[in-house]
Amino acid sequence: MASTDVVPRHASNEAEPNRIVNNMSLQVATVNGSGSQSSNTVLLRSIFQMGIPVSGKNLFPSNIAGLPTWYTIRANKHGYIARKKEIDFLVAMNPETAQEDVLSLTAGAAALYDEPLNLSSLRSDLTFYSVPFDKLVAPVCPEAKLRKLVKNMIYVGVVARLLEIDMAEVEKAIRKQFAKKVKAANLNLAAVQAGYDYAVANLPKRDPYYVQRMDKTQGKIIIDGNSAGALGSMFAGVTFVSWYPITPSSSLPEATIEYMKRFRVGADGKATFAIVQAEDELAAVGMVIGAGWAGARSMTATAGPGISLMSEFSGLAYYAEVPGVIWNIQRVGPSTGLPTRTAQCDILSTAFLSHGDTKHILLIPSSPGECFSMAQDAFELAEQFQTLVFIMSDLDLGMNNWMSEPFAYPDKPIKRGKVLGKEDLDRLGGFARYKDVDGDGIGYRTLPGTDHPAAAYFTRGSGHNEKAQYSERADDFERNMERLNRKFETARSFVPRPEVSGSGAKIGIIAYGTSHWAITESRDQLRDEYKIETDYLRLRAYPFTREVHDFIKQHERVYVVEQNRDAQMLSLLKLDVESTLVPRLRSIAHIHGLPLDARSVTDELMTMEGK
Repeated sequence: MASTDVVPRHASNEAEPNRIVNNMSLQVATVNGSGSQSSNTVLLRSIFQMGIPVSGKNLFPSNIAGLPTWYTIRANKHGYIARKKEIDFLVAMNPETAQEDVLSLTAGAAALYDEPLNLSSLRSDLTFYSVPFDKLVAPVCPEAKLRKLVKNMIYVGVVARLLEIDMAEVEKAIRKQFAKKVKAANLNLAAVQAGYDYAVANLPKRDPYYVQRMDKTQGKIIIDGNSAGALGSMFAGVTFVSWYPITPSSSLPEATIEYMKRFRVGADGKATFAIVQAEDELAAVGMVIGAGWAGARSMTATAGPGISLMSEFSGLAYYAEVPGVIWNIQRVGPSTGLPTRTAQCDILSTAFLSHGDTKHILLIPSSPGECFSMAQDAFELAEQFQTLVFIMSDLDLGMNNWMSEPFAYPDKPIKRGKVLGKEDLDRLGGFARYKDVDGDGIGYRTLPGTDHPAAAYFTRGSGHNEKAQYSERADDFERNMERLNRKFETARSFVPRPEVSGSGAKIGIIAYGTSHWAITESRDQLRDEYKIETDYLRLRAYPFTREVHDFIKQHERVYVVEQNRDAQMLSLLKLDVESTLVPRLRSIAHIHGLPLDARSVTDELMTMEGK
């Protein structure tokens, strides 16, 4: 019978510690390529199916296999789903990091570990559980080659017993994970049961952490942002996708391929779309621009290094006024940087991507639901303003598991913007491609193949006049550039508006994207622990709408929270607002590559407040 190691203060079997229910952060430390993704997903779904709000964060290396990986599940009865700074319950399966993982825990945490690691001697202020995983998996899985994978399901069973996760929900999650592989599902379920039975017989409960049924996830789904973005793009009417593989964006076009094969094949068996894996990012964006010029709704997906390579073509699309959508799933840079860590560090460079005076529309989702809806917004805006629209997601949102409300089926017809057809040209007799007829900076265009002699024009990346004729005249160039800027100003009234909450506090907070989830929790911490009220504005797009300017005017101090070193969004705000408002803006910036946590925001804001 294997030993159960506990701290001395929990040595008695008589008194159970105060229960901490539905409020914990569970971290599993394994190695990349060990098959732990399935077991961790089963744990996440099991808790979710019990009605408890959860989030899952995967911290993985940029190699194929063999390096450390950590998966963190947060369960919180209040609905907080940002990363929690502290780990409450550790499952230590990686000999390489086990000691460091245990030493990083706060006092009172629990650690479940593989017996040979012998971790209980490291500290006296933790609860330790020792499990002989190799001994338990051998009778369950006779095939030695599979044991490394099945072994992870043992800890699912142990954790289920210790946290009181309903085993019926665990089985349901396993059946979902291995939906088309009944034999694999049965094998993994047997491993879970072995771990559960071992815990019943050998591991008396010593830590205070439990889960208990709630009803806060009913009707919700679990999905990653990249899959949501792929669905949204399909519903938006995308017909052409070109891409080049790069972490963390690759799963977006891969998901798009699967959805399009399922839903975009005609009755004749022919695809109504084209998806091309290009030879590099330059080719990918070039194809997007070509397809957008031809009238297709087109897109690509990439990350920071790919965005850098797309700079020149982005300038072409801006100046020649060709629509297209680019997903930027941001990661840590510069250079190769940390490919599998999250950040918001492409904001400034993407806003002005390309040489010369260039400004792009950015949409900034914070949830899978917004990845879905903003995909549709992006294609509408791209064709309305005849320009590229960048959707600024990040690795945390794109690749991790998130709770979401089911997506609403689109109820608005697709709008193609100012496109002239044959009937329009018959009525008008002709048109000037780059002339501002309506005062909004947006010219009229025709699509290739329009059956009218007046439909043709040259699409130029060089100097041109209102009629698309080549011109190096100073007045033509100035008129064109001022019109492009006027078009960008018009976009302020059409991009998604920010979300504002609060009621007249002196302190304001501005954040965007996935930072939102840490901010909502931090505001509660500031109110409950320090009696400090804050107002909050979540940016959803650039250019900024009037609400952003008004919010800054209404507050004495405004903290701009973001996940980059150089306060990039703060820089954009400083360029946009009145100079008298700039002194009110302050930066809280994080660049460690981990999803932002609330406690870090709270502590830094309090320090800057001098309290």
